[in-house]
Amino acid sequence: MTDPAVFVTGASGTVGASVVEELLARGSRVVAAVRPGGDPGRLPQGAVPRQFEFGATPAGHAEALQGVDRLFLMRPPPIEDVRTYLFPLIDAAVAANLTQIVFLSLQGVQGNRKTPHHAVEQYLRQVGAPYTFLRPNFFMQNLSTTYRVGIRDHGEIFLPAGRSRTAFIDARDIGRVAAVVLTESGHTGKAYTLSGEQSISYRNVAEILSGVLRRPIRYNRPSESEYLARLAADGQPPDYIDVQKMIYRIVRWNISAFPNRQVRMLTGRPATTFHQFATDYRAVWE
Repeated sequence: MTDPAVFVTGASGTVGASVVEELLARGSRVVAAVRPGGDPGRLPQGAVPRQFEFGATPAGHAEALQGVDRLFLMRPPPIEDVRTYLFPLIDAAVAANLTQIVFLSLQGVQGNRKTPHHAVEQYLRQVGAPYTFLRPNFFMQNLSTTYRVGIRDHGEIFLPAGRSRTAFIDARDIGRVAAVVLTESGHTGKAYTLSGEQSISYRNVAEILSGVLRRPIRYNRPSESEYLARLAADGQPPDYIDVQKMIYRIVRWNISAFPNRQVRMLTGRPATTFHQFATDYRAVWE
């Protein structure tokens, strides 16, 4: 009989791919969710691709979970209606007696009832699922993806973060933590806030990037209204603008400023420093 596998949603994304790679490195079997029409070639080698789409029929959910006993669940950013699109997969996982559901949540979610992540956490508790919550801080990879063009083409970080500080987390560290909690006992019913071990300002970020890239990167520190006006001028939709407004208000309140050693405690290795991240990802800004 084949050993049960871990079913990983978002498997080709920034966090999901890292989860898959780390699980494979620990000798786990991985079934990786691929959207219909998606390219399984983007998956880490060794993962078994399986077509899956949130909002599938009950039979589709049951089929997706065949041969697996654990689930790594993350909410695709476009999905706000988690009741329609995520709850049915949770129901199917509970019905299939999965031994663990690791949910990629959000730092501070317990105090922010308006987020979809809060609703998912509450539902997992309500149905008695064997959950583990990972609540990460802001990803370092936001700077290598969402904000990459401004840094690469204009040498600027244009974000309304004021003089606040953030304990950024590397998505690769989230993958390491996820692999640990999915393969070692004692993590069911736990919630882990994942931050880096350094709390740095965006001015520090600009200084580190300047050193790594060997050219000046500026932190322009716009006001909220200036930032939102630029997003609107760039054609960003109102929903995206509203999310950005909320995110950077939280940043300016320094809610994300507090470092911790949770990554080190769970994996035995320190969290990645921002300098190491910038060095590793240097090519994306060159």
